[in-house]
Amino acid sequence: MTTLPDPHLSMVRPVTPRTPQGCEDCLRMGTPWVHLRLCLTCGHVGCCDSSPMRHARAHAAADAHPIVRSFQPGEDWRWCFVHESMV
Repeated sequence: MTTLPDPHLSMVRPVTPRTPQGCEDCLRMGTPWVHLRLCLTCGHVGCCDSSPMRHARAHAAADAHPIVRSFQPGEDWRWCFVHESMV
């Protein structure tokens, strides 16, 4: 069985977190977050699906930036929102 790489990986770029102190949108709105995700296309820092506002998923849908990585210390994984899978 051959596993093909996710085609959205071509959108991954070297990025700098735009708001390393937390979720960009939660900071602006004053809302809490649980965990953080870093958009690997533009550097947007958003909150995870366990967070009340789910800003990482909203950013992925609104801006068509599907690949994020965990922005939690000690975690090193990537996720594709389109395919709902690790990449």
